[in-house]
Amino acid sequence: MIKTILFLFTFLTLSIGNISNASEGDTYSFTWLDPDKEVFVLQNRKFRKKGKFHVAVGGGMTTSGSFVNGTNLQARGGYFFKEEWGFELLYSKNAGEENTDAQAVRNSTGAGSTPYRQITNYYMGGLLLWSPFYTKINTFNTIIYMDYIFGLGIGKIEESNNRLELQNTLNKTDTVESHNALIWSLGMKFFVNDSFSIRPDFTGVVFKSQRPDTTAEEVYSHYDLSISVVMDL
Repeated sequence: MIKTILFLFTFLTLSIGNISNASEGDTYSFTWLDPDKEVFVLQNRKFRKKGKFHVAVGGGMTTSGSFVNGTNLQARGGYFFKEEWGFELLYSKNAGEENTDAQAVRNSTGAGSTPYRQITNYYMGGLLLWSPFYTKINTFNTIIYMDYIFGLGIGKIEESNNRLELQNTLNKTDTVESHNALIWSLGMKFFVNDSFSIRPDFTGVVFKSQRPDTTAEEVYSHYDLSISVVMDL
């Protein structure tokens, strides 16, 4: 499921525009055509990020967790100190509940089973942003300008799990735990004008937590798909 979402997320955006990563001052040699001619890059950026703060508010759905349906509300704030580089603070408030797959496992033939699930309460962190590519999309005689934004950073995640229920079926109290986490994101910024843009993001949170059947730790992941309204200041 996650691989499919990532593939579609990347393939569709790469298919609808021409990505430009050359410097805007670059020239190309066409001496074989005319030694006196130089061809300059035409796809200059119309909207700039350098020297601007941004604030984003949005929400979406959780795409990870076989036994949980979840949603998220996100707030982001950051600054681009260069056109390609910036930083961002992220806070995501999450909510979730067991889905029909979890209920099916609990109500399976015979005594049934207890599915192990983690419900994310929130996560937050700081990310370094890298935006090396931009593109123009020409549709119905309207040009849409878009930047790709990649983020990587560290933070914290709080989740509730039913580990005690697996160890003792009479104890259905959730265990609430916090973990240090690695956070990454893949985003696309669709510019509306100099001040506003629309930004879908796919965010991943990787952390270590105790396994339900032993004291050993295991690596777990949480994934959110969201869309935000961004204001550039």
